[in-house]
Amino acid sequence: MSASVDLTITPLSTHTGVEIRGIDLSRPVDPALAARLNRAFVDHAVLVFRDQHLTAPEMLAAVRLFGEVFPQHNTRFALPDCPLIHYISNQDRFPDGRRYIPGEGWHTDHSNDAMPPKATVLHAVTLPDRGGDTEFANLQQAWAALDPATRQRIDGLQAVHVYQSSHSARKLMGLAPDARAAVPAAVVHPIVRTHPENGRKGLYINPIRIESIPGMEEPEALALLDTLLDHATQPAFVYRHRWQAGDLAMWDNRCLLHKANGDYDMAQTRYLYRVMLKGDAPV
Repeated sequence: MSASVDLTITPLSTHTGVEIRGIDLSRPVDPALAARLNRAFVDHAVLVFRDQHLTAPEMLAAVRLFGEVFPQHNTRFALPDCPLIHYISNQDRFPDGRRYIPGEGWHTDHSNDAMPPKATVLHAVTLPDRGGDTEFANLQQAWAALDPATRQRIDGLQAVHVYQSSHSARKLMGLAPDARAAVPAAVVHPIVRTHPENGRKGLYINPIRIESIPGMEEPEALALLDTLLDHATQPAFVYRHRWQAGDLAMWDNRCLLHKANGDYDMAQTRYLYRVMLKGDAPV
């Protein structure tokens, strides 16, 4: 039976995101529909599929409509019976006992890889009664709104990305020795990248991962990155996603920053499946 009964695609904001209803991603998707969904992803950067209730293997099969799976860096969060799927949970803690809230702070996923993932996909399994929204900042919109002098100043600059920047306010969960050995110590990416599918320019910044800007003194580099982050995350460029049970949301890491809000009752569980899709080297 077809995955689509009565497909509807509805904008979620004026610049980012669409809601998709009338599709069951646990069923086969024909090539024409798959092409339509991939086009919607390139055009809108966030796809939210409502009313999905997928097992981890079903989610893995569904996301392959959009590309090859990217092996995530921190294998401690892998599901034992489906290791390409990881979990996100507010019930984990750092070794010192502090609660670990995954996704806090503006960032783009795994930019410390030579070929960062083009997309991240989350599937809501258990949600708190309220709160825990995910916000998305459109970096192509932000680039377009920059003044010409700033655009000229930054176009052509590069940044060094590491697993965790020494300047990051957010601390990540440490990597196991075998995972650490598989992750590059540092990579260099442009601060302005061109989207490989729609050709649009956008900022490519990540306060959690960027360690330095080659050729620029640290105070100047940090001031520039702070200015760009403040500009990119102003409300005009942000779509805030309020999760619903059964949501499967995927977003384009090539042109968005995102962050998870820890503004909910931590006595309640927030648990989602996560998978990433392979991307290209930023240019």
